[in-house]
Amino acid sequence: MCPTIVPFMRETKKEQDIYFTSLIDTMKILVATEKPFAKKAVDGIREIVENAGYELALLEKYTDKSQLLEAVADVDALIIRSDKVTAEVIAAAKNLKIVVRAGAGYDNVDLAAASARGIVVMNTPGQNSNAVAELALAMMIYMSRNRFTPGTGSEIQGKTLGIHAYGNVGKLVGRKGKALGMNVVAYDPFITDEAVFEADGVKKVATVEELYKASDFLSLHIPATEQTKGSIGYDLLMSMPKGATLVNTARKEVIDEAGVVRALTEREDLKYITDIAAGNQAELDEKFGKRVFATAKKMGAETAEANINAGLAAASQIVDFLKNGNTKFQVNK
Repeated sequence: MCPTIVPFMRETKKEQDIYFTSLIDTMKILVATEKPFAKKAVDGIREIVENAGYELALLEKYTDKSQLLEAVADVDALIIRSDKVTAEVIAAAKNLKIVVRAGAGYDNVDLAAASARGIVVMNTPGQNSNAVAELALAMMIYMSRNRFTPGTGSEIQGKTLGIHAYGNVGKLVGRKGKALGMNVVAYDPFITDEAVFEADGVKKVATVEELYKASDFLSLHIPATEQTKGSIGYDLLMSMPKGATLVNTARKEVIDEAGVVRALTEREDLKYITDIAAGNQAELDEKFGKRVFATAKKMGAETAEANINAGLAAASQIVDFLKNGNTKFQVNK
């Protein structure tokens, strides 16, 4: 899906140059972030955008949806982080051609509404991957050492690490786990080439049930889709080995929260740590104490490096799309 920016060709090269110049002069790119990018990232985004001849606008730390609705009214492109681009926002953005979510997940964008308007939606896969992978391993160590409170913990070396979804983050978690002496198994129904796993010294298992049954630590990286929402719950947790830990750096929606409560109640050896606080987190904390933990806010991409990488990638992808029609990272095809 490419932007239609040339309704008809001008008769002379001079007329064409004038036409394209006028288009560039009017193109406006908005960075809308309740939780702003680092200054270095914003400076880099501005350099990419302005070097391409476009205008950059910033809406940072906004506190009301009305501010976003007003800001998008005349923009051609939009960069967001975890900000919600709803059907209402899309309807208010009359000139919008592309939205780029700086990060891997994109369930905060109404894809159906964007597609209905012919608006391209992209993510920036891989830019946050190392930050999330490092956090996942840190969470495993944190829980295995009793959340750094007094008492005898355990080591992760020699334990079996299961990777549920072997994408950009999953691959890095597996590689880092191997480097720390863990045995690594993985399940991903969308990767049929076993050589992908073998190249990392990772064993591919045939079913999700087999994965959970084998994993002392299960690192979860599946997206939230109609098929995956609420799919991780009682049965899978109950099949895990004694003392196992479920590590969620993916999405809250994929967890069957009632099922987790039931499993943790029946199995006093199980642990759950998440980068996305559960809807019933207060109940989990009260009932299960040190066996559960949630970060104060989503921390997976909260590193200076990831912040900068994702922002610059988003700006570069928008420029490439507007100038060349490149839709490589489009997610609403």
